[in-house]
Amino acid sequence: MSLNTLAFITLSLMLWLSGCGEANHTATGSTGVDALYQAWQQQRSNIQVSGSGIVTRVLSDDIKGSRHQRFILKISGQQTLLIAHNIDLAPRLANLRKGDTVEFNGEYEWNTQGGVVHWTHKDPQGRHPNGWLRHHGQQYW
Repeated sequence: MSLNTLAFITLSLMLWLSGCGEANHTATGSTGVDALYQAWQQQRSNIQVSGSGIVTRVLSDDIKGSRHQRFILKISGQQTLLIAHNIDLAPRLANLRKGDTVEFNGEYEWNTQGGVVHWTHKDPQGRHPNGWLRHHGQQYW
């Protein structure tokens, strides 16, 4: 990975949790690529995160149930994230291409491939923190 690519990969995490037990951990104020990598290594879920990465793959939409635009972001040399953006509740990212930078704010869920970020939209019920995506200067939520 080039230094220019690494320069674009900035990850700033804010972890908010309200829960307990093995699958749910509480943390506040953690930041950096290392914090998300640690959440992945510790198999943590239900964590509100913010960051950015480089699109490595644009996947087909998930059309089962609520429709989701899906793509993979490289956030570090060791980790990728699947972004699952609900396009029934928020607009689709326009002209998304491999190599694009995407900023995100949503809920992290652990999986063996690096994790999934979803809830990248406003909660119409007002019970969940609002998420968003930013691509080419436009915010989607």
